[in-house]
This record gives sequence, C-alpha cells and structure tokens, in this order.
Amino acid sequence: MTLKNLLQLFLIFGMCSPLYPTEVKPKPNVLLISLDDLNDWIEPLGGHSQAQTPNLAAFAEEAVTFSRAYCASPSCNPSRTAIMTGKAPNVTGVYTNPQIWRHILPNEITLPEHFQKAGYWTGGAGKIYHNNMPDPRSWNDYYPSLLQHFPYYYLPDIDTATGQTVFRKQDNEIREDNPKGLTMTMPNFKGMYIAFDWAPLPYPTEETGDYESANWIIEQLVRKHDKPFFLACGIYRPHLPLYVPQKYFDRFPLDEVRLPDCIIEDLDDVPAAGRKLARRRYHHNVTKAGEWRRAVQGYLAAINYADDLTGMILDALADSAYANNTAVVIYSDHGWQLGEKQHWQKFALWENVIKSVLMIKTPDGMLGTSAEKARGSVSNRNVSLMDIFPTLTEMCGLQEKQGLSGHSLIPLLKNPNKSDWSHPIVTLEGWEHYSIRQDDWHYIEYGDGTAELYNLAKDPEEWRNLAGDSQYTKEVDALRRHIPQQQKKHIKTKPIRWAEVLSGATQFYE
Repeated sequence: MTLKNLLQLFLIFGMCSPLYPTEVKPKPNVLLISLDDLNDWIEPLGGHSQAQTPNLAAFAEEAVTFSRAYCASPSCNPSRTAIMTGKAPNVTGVYTNPQIWRHILPNEITLPEHFQKAGYWTGGAGKIYHNNMPDPRSWNDYYPSLLQHFPYYYLPDIDTATGQTVFRKQDNEIREDNPKGLTMTMPNFKGMYIAFDWAPLPYPTEETGDYESANWIIEQLVRKHDKPFFLACGIYRPHLPLYVPQKYFDRFPLDEVRLPDCIIEDLDDVPAAGRKLARRRYHHNVTKAGEWRRAVQGYLAAINYADDLTGMILDALADSAYANNTAVVIYSDHGWQLGEKQHWQKFALWENVIKSVLMIKTPDGMLGTSAEKARGSVSNRNVSLMDIFPTLTEMCGLQEKQGLSGHSLIPLLKNPNKSDWSHPIVTLEGWEHYSIRQDDWHYIEYGDGTAELYNLAKDPEEWRNLAGDSQYTKEVDALRRHIPQQQKKHIKTKPIRWAEVLSGATQFYE
C-alpha cells in the first residue's frame, strides 16, 4: 500500500472518529418568562389553596421547581437589574425603582447582551427591565419597540357624557415630551390611586397588553431562525392595577374567596423600622373600604390570567421546531403581600415578599440522564434569582461572566435536593435593610440595628420574632456574618433623554 493510500484511509477513518464529529449539535435556545409581583400563589408551590394555575402546574411536571427562590431586592428595578446583570444591589449600586440603572452601570453586560455577543439573536416583549428603562443594546428586536417595552394598557377614566367609569387605552410610549413613559397617579373612583386598584375589564383577553406581548413571542417561535435565539417575555400581571378580563374574576366567586392567614398582633414583636415599612402601605384604607376580599379576588384573577398567557407561549414552543432544544426559565421578580403583617405590595423583607417563583426546564440530552430523571421534582434548597445568569451561561456553553453574585444551579437541576448545597441568600430593601436566608432560618436587620429572626420550619408565617431571645444568639451571630461588608454608594440619577440614546450621543451608551 502506497503512502497516498495510507493517508486516504487515515482521513476516511479519522473523520468518522469522535475527533471529527459528523454533526455538530446546535447551541440550545433560551426562553425566559417573567411574571411580575407573583408570590407563591401558584399550584406547584401551594401558597393559596384557591390559586388556579394549570399551565404552571403542567410545566412543573417537566421542570425543576424551586420552592425557596429569593429575590435580590423586593423592588422591581433593583431586582430586575440584579437578574439581568447577575450582580447584587450592593455590588451595582442599584437599590431603588427611581434610579436609571444604565446611568449607574454604563458598561455592564446584561444577560441577553452576553448571549448576543456569543452569536445569539435576542428578542423580547413586555416588562423585562423596569417600567421606563428599556435597554436597546440588549436586544436585536423588541415589542412594541426597542424604546417602548410596554404595550398599551387600559386605565379607568370618567366618561364626560355619562359620568360613568370607562376603561381606555393608556399611552405608554416613551418619547421626548413624555420621558418617563406611563405614570399612574390620578385618583380613581375609590379615592385611592389608579396604580393600587382592582376591577374586571370589559374586554376579551385578546385585546389586552400582555396578550400582545405573548403573541409577539409566539410569532418568534413560529418563524425560522438562522441563529440560536434568546427570547424573553415580561408578563405584567399580577402587578397592580389588577385589571384583567371579567372571565378571570368569575372563576373566583367573591363570597368564596379566602383571605391570607393573618393575626392582628403580628406586628407586636416587630421593630419600629419594620412596622414603618408595613404601615406605610394601604392596609387601613383597604379594610376601611371593605375591599380586602375583592383585592384577593383580583390578585387570584390576575394570576390566572398570567397563567393563561404563559400556557399560550409554552404550547407554541411545544408545537414549534425548537421544542426539544430550548431551555425555559419561568420566574417572578419578587413576591407580594396582601395584608399579612398589615402590609400590602412589596418593599419589605418578610418571607412572603422576598420569596419568588423559579422553575427551570432543560432541553433533552443537555445535562444527562440525572437531569432528565429530576424533571417534575421540587428543590427545597435556598437559591437566588441571580443564579439564573450563571445557570444559563453554563447550560448553553457560553464563556463565564466574571464577578457574578449567584451560583450555577446545574448541580440542583441534576440533584434537586443536593445535601451539600447551603448558599446563604442576601436580599436588600433599599441600601440599609438586609435579609439573610439560610436553611430554615430567616434573619432581618434594619438600618438602625434592630432585627427579626424566624425559624421557618416551625413558624412559616413568621408570627414569632426570636431575635430578642438569648438562646438564639448563636444563630443571629452566624447569620449576621453574611451581611456584605462592602456596599456601593447610592446615587440618584436623572431621566434619560431617549432621542440622545438613539442617536448614540448619550455617554452611558458609548
């Protein structure tokens, strides 16, 4: 046999060997679905016995559900910034909703931007970043536009001809004469504020803003992509105001609605700083107006509405060409309270507020048989929403981003209740109040040094504050050690001039 023949045989057999694979498996796609202000009132977590979330329940059978997932902050802007940058508020300096996060982090690479740089096509719709703070450079396309991340929503108005309350579409477009976008501050017919309200809409689901966002995402799942994609859909409900179509309210008859578990004396052992957080909210007005049960009805209805839209997206993915090669992450930015500790909304550090939804489904064959066997499991390990960033980059084989505050959840996707997983979870309210969650313990320390301590295994509703009990000094000292010693200064920011952003003239976009 001649040398030429030997070389030909080497090439033929060599290219058939593992060193020369005949088929390169494409990178997996990513689909994020964000549900705003959603606590654990979903069927897979059992937070409310009347919650109706059949689509999330079905998804849980295919995913790993994290029953102890916590936010970095109980406020939309700092929480979403932490998720999308992978960095904690004390690292970034983004602590409050009014701050313009891109002013503070002009060079920070976001999660979609990280995928974009790795060759992915990135697209999104709805609320992924905070309301009026879109980030055009993170996306190749966005609905309704790169500068208008919210579709149009309905708000109540008074018909001048009849004097009756009607719902009209609200202009949420960001432009030079409306630099902050939608501002909901005019009083409604209940004498509160439009942003804090609940009522059925006289329109079908197909005419609502969140439907428009979900439908745009579905259109992207139907079309052919020549690159792997990173898609994100931000469903605004159950964020206030709780305006969803009538049929969702009808599913929760008012006289059957169950209020959350509360005790009147719940605030008696809470420090003054904690009571201040609770009492600055709307409990007195809600109870005085006899609206507590209606508010719970509205929240349950809005959750059911969001679940319907989530199901639409998941069904479209299942019917698409990308069904078996797409990682799906469903999450909420933080929890919510509806009268527990006489508190409403977020902006506090109790368990109902900081605990979030997190569910992850991995594509077939991606993480091996152990991950496939783990589908349908519930992980009871404490995790952070900041873990999403390192999890997805590792899962998709991307280069690791340096300086991340979270940990990859790949070990828990393979073994949901891995015994040696014990990462403490730090949550900040503003820049001075801290929460530490580790194992069954929850420690809260306010800026004035006062504290709360709860053993959630024995006291899941956090009705007994143990911080002043000397027998728990060891637990307090151990948890306090996780409070970050370094903290970036809080900086106030000015509104963005969007025309300059588009022209490339604004410095923080250079």
